[in-house]
Amino acid sequence: MAEIKADTTTHHHQLIVSEPDISDHKPSKPKRVASLDIFRGLTVSLMILVDDAGGQWPVIGHAPWNGCNLADFVMPFFLFIVGMAIALSLKRIPDQLLAVKRVILRTLKLLFWGLLLQGGFSHAPDKLTYGVDMKEIRWCGILQRIALAYLVVALIEIFSRGAQTKNMAPSRFSVFKLYYWHWLVAACVLTIYFAVIYGTYVPDWQFTVIDRESIDYGKSFTVACGVRGKLDPPCNAVGYIDREVLGINHMYPRPAWKRSKACTENSPYAGPFRHDAPSWCHAPFEPEGIVSSISAILSTIIGVHFGHVLIHMKGHPARLKHWILVGCALLVLGIILHFTHAIPSNKQLYTFSYVCITSGAAALVFSGFYILVDIWDIKYLFLPLEWIGMNAMLVYVMAAEGIFAGFINGWYYKDPHNTLVYWIQKHIFVGVWHSRRVGILLYVLFAEILFWGIVAGILHRLGLYWKL
Repeated sequence: MAEIKADTTTHHHQLIVSEPDISDHKPSKPKRVASLDIFRGLTVSLMILVDDAGGQWPVIGHAPWNGCNLADFVMPFFLFIVGMAIALSLKRIPDQLLAVKRVILRTLKLLFWGLLLQGGFSHAPDKLTYGVDMKEIRWCGILQRIALAYLVVALIEIFSRGAQTKNMAPSRFSVFKLYYWHWLVAACVLTIYFAVIYGTYVPDWQFTVIDRESIDYGKSFTVACGVRGKLDPPCNAVGYIDREVLGINHMYPRPAWKRSKACTENSPYAGPFRHDAPSWCHAPFEPEGIVSSISAILSTIIGVHFGHVLIHMKGHPARLKHWILVGCALLVLGIILHFTHAIPSNKQLYTFSYVCITSGAAALVFSGFYILVDIWDIKYLFLPLEWIGMNAMLVYVMAAEGIFAGFINGWYYKDPHNTLVYWIQKHIFVGVWHSRRVGILLYVLFAEILFWGIVAGILHRLGLYWKL
C-alpha cells in the first residue's frame, strides 16, 4: 500500500513516495494517502455488500448482461486503485531489476491466492467441504485479473522510468506527454480487443452440464452461432476464446446471465429456468476471462494516470481540475456509447463503454474523497473504511471470500445449518424487521462490514497488516 510523506518546507506539498512492504528502507512515520485507503476500503465493503446482499437486492447485484448495477463498479474500482498505487509505490525502488523482481513476486502471490480462493478449493461459508477436482478447477478470478493488470502496467511503469525523472512543463497535456508509453499500450490493448470481439468467427458449440446441484446435471446442449462480431450472451468472441483456451469445465458455472429475462421468469432474481429458456442459459461463462481481462488493463492504466497527476501536479486545485475533467469526459463518453447502442456497457465482456463509465465514476468518487479527507480533513467520518483499506487483503479473504464465516459455520449445534451466523441473521436482523430482504441488508452492513471495520481498526492500532 502506497504511502506519502509531506515536505512542509514549501507551500505545496512535495510527494516523497514510500512502499514499506516492498522496500528495504522504511521512512519514519510517513503520511499515507488517506483518500486512497478510504477508497480501497469502500471498494472492499461494496464487494461484501453485493456478494452477500445482492441475491435479495438485484439492483445492487451484477447486471444479468448489458448495463451497470452497483456490483459492476467493484472490479474497475479495484483496478483503478491498483493503478494509482503503482504510480506511487514503484518510485521507492530505483533499481530496475529489483523492481521487476518485486513485481513478478507480487504477481505470483496474487495468482496463488486467486486460485486458492476462487479455484474451488474452499466452499465456505455455506458448505463445510474443501478440496477441488482439478478437472473442474476455475482458472480465472478477481485476483488473477488484478495480477495480470498489475504485471503489465507495473512493467510499463518500470521500463518508462526515464520519463518520471523529467520536470513537467506547465501545459494542460504535459502529464499525458510525459507518460506517452502508457497511452500507446492502452491504444494497442484497445485495438487488440476490438479486433478480437468484432473479428472472431464464433461457430456452433456444445456443452454438458457438470453442476451437480443442477436438475439438468449430465444433460448435453448445443448452441447455434456461426456468426461474427456479436455481443450477445451465447455467441460473443469473449466466451468462445475462453471455452477454447481454458476449457468449458474450468469456467464460472453460475454467470449473471442466468438471471436474464430470456432464462428465468423471476428476472432479475435467480430462480427456475423458463420452460422455453434457450440452451445457453445452462452454460457456464467466465466473467474474468482472457479477452475481458486484456480490456481490463485499460482501467489500471487510467488509474496509474491519476497517480501521476497526484505526483507531478502541485496544489489541490490543479489536481482536482484535471481529475474531474477527465472523469466527467470518460463518464459522458461511456454513457453516449451505451445509450446510442454503439457499444453497450457490459461487465462480463468488459466493453470500452464499460471501461469509460466505471473509470469515470472511480475518478469522481476518488476526487470526492480527496476533497473531504485530504483537503478538508474530515477523516474521522470514514475511519472504518480507512481501516479496511489499510488491511484490504485480510478483509477480502476473511469476509468477501467467506473464509471467516466458513470457520464459524464449522461450529454448529445438531445440524450444519444451525450455526451462529444463521442464528444472528434469523433472530437479530430478519426476525426483528420481519423482512428477509431488509434483515439481510442490515446484517451485511453491521455484522459484516462494520464488524470488519472494527477488527481492522484494532489491527491498525496494533500495527498488524497483511500485505502481499
